[in-house]
Amino acid sequence: MNSDTVTAISATAIALGSLWLGYSQIRATRLHNRQSVRPLIQQRHTMAYAGHKAGIRIVNAGLGPAIVTKTVVRLDGEEIGQWDRQTSDRISAPLPVRPFVYALSPGALVLAGQSTFLFHLEHFSMAEHSWFWDLVTQRLMIEIHYESLYGGENFTAMPPQS
Repeated sequence: MNSDTVTAISATAIALGSLWLGYSQIRATRLHNRQSVRPLIQQRHTMAYAGHKAGIRIVNAGLGPAIVTKTVVRLDGEEIGQWDRQTSDRISAPLPVRPFVYALSPGALVLAGQSTFLFHLEHFSMAEHSWFWDLVTQRLMIEIHYESLYGGENFTAMPPQS
């Protein structure tokens, strides 16, 4: 082999190595960008001290906004619809006190850092409203499916295990 062949082979190897390194760097940057706007919705059963709100709260503890794609509501293990006004009215109708409701329709946006109650009583007292606490911790389950701005991830937020 002459020196021209060695030089050509070396130049080709260096070019291929640079191409691979550039591609790897682009993939790592894209992954980092996706993670930097990843939402993380958590559900919490919240009961403050007497006289304050109690119910189901959602918190976006992630770094980016969450776009709700669908919700599934189960009452006593039976699927009854999505978390909208009709479903919440159906759940609230037989209750002695009507809870406050925040509906989550497909396309709803939950901003990074946002915290809101989906279903709550404003002036909760365990002595008067133990039936409500049983409802939100044992009987009612709201499953939230969401994605980031990039789309396609199909994240799911489930209620905490009681």
